[in-house]
Amino acid sequence: MDYRAVERAIMERGVEWNFDPTLDRIAALMDLLGSPQHSYPVVHVAGTNGKSSTTRMVETILRERNLRVGRFTSPHLVSMRERISVDGAPLSEERFVEVYEDIAPYLGMIDAGGRRLSFFETLTAMAFAAFADAPVDVAVIETGMGGSFDATNVADGAVAVITPISLDHVDYLGPDVATIAGEKAGIIKPGATAILAQQQLPAAEVLMRKAAEVGATVAREGLEFGVLGREIAIGGQLLRLQTLKGTYDDVLLPLYGAHQASNAACALAAVEALSVGEDALDPELVRQAFLQVSSPGRLEVVRRGPTVLVDAAHNPGGIQATLEAVQESFDFAKLIGVVAVFEDKDVQGILELMEPMMDEIVVTRNSSPRSMDVDDLAALAEEIFGMDRVHQVERLDSAIDRAIGMVDALGEFSGAGVLITGSVVTAGDARLLLKADGAT
Repeated sequence: MDYRAVERAIMERGVEWNFDPTLDRIAALMDLLGSPQHSYPVVHVAGTNGKSSTTRMVETILRERNLRVGRFTSPHLVSMRERISVDGAPLSEERFVEVYEDIAPYLGMIDAGGRRLSFFETLTAMAFAAFADAPVDVAVIETGMGGSFDATNVADGAVAVITPISLDHVDYLGPDVATIAGEKAGIIKPGATAILAQQQLPAAEVLMRKAAEVGATVAREGLEFGVLGREIAIGGQLLRLQTLKGTYDDVLLPLYGAHQASNAACALAAVEALSVGEDALDPELVRQAFLQVSSPGRLEVVRRGPTVLVDAAHNPGGIQATLEAVQESFDFAKLIGVVAVFEDKDVQGILELMEPMMDEIVVTRNSSPRSMDVDDLAALAEEIFGMDRVHQVERLDSAIDRAIGMVDALGEFSGAGVLITGSVVTAGDARLLLKADGAT
């Protein structure tokens, strides 16, 4: 098989968001494969927002310690290969095909038993197998959706990181923050260390109860670790981070926003927790690691002149963090939004948060079948922004051109910018259209 054929075979297993709350199929597959997920220590990352960025930060710090690291993230922005990374790079097309072909006979065995493995389960199994074969010293694994019944939860994380929890995927995970937290708390395993970002009180109570039940050690942002200081810097922010083992000054993080500073604190605490019995990390190593951090599609500058930002925020919590970071780090005199969202999201809540900050908005659709109909999105946007501030464009490429043209028409020194957001798919499509670094 070639790479495109493997992609098609995986995609034929259904849509990623078809969530079936059981670990039976993936557990049976792991047994057939010899339990590769137990071949290395795991840092397991769950939460509503910030999972991918935190996962990337943990990976980067570990690699700076000369460890071989596997990283599993989802969803992908452009290429399916992005999800499975070894040594900081996605699997090559050839290696991706090899890993799939290695596990394909076992996929068939599970399928034949009437328990057809899903799209996400297949990729999860490929990641665990690829990491065992590498072999990696540590794997950093991001959940897909939830925690307890997420396919990645066949691993037993030595460290469980829970990023901020808010309302998202309510049809699958529950109607309120406490219920969703209960699902995500499932990655906290007996004897593990739980690194908890600052949470809403209902979520914090659920997480602490789960940690107590399983005898996990807990470190909480704002108490046992956190951000002591933060200053805006060219290309990012300068941080002072406190952990259980030490204080790290003058840490330059090339990402924007208070939420990314929080992610950095969680990532650093997670790496320290993995290093049981060791002293604080070398401060210079920490500085060098964070200098190398990237998080594609997370408030990423993909063009200058005018400045065009791409962000994958897709729920009110994510949008709020993004808009606060834009306001803090970019001195735009005028901001034009390009927005394409999934119809099953809290679209009204997203648009209501955008309205005070965006002078005008171009509504469109992305490449996903879940993308909200442009007519419906425009109608909702007009109720919130008013007709004069809303522009309707059917295709994302044309919508981006329209927004950039609107900024250009204001003149070279207008101080205006463009923010493209609303979905991970929107961010991935925009990166590809604008030929951002690494978008292939």
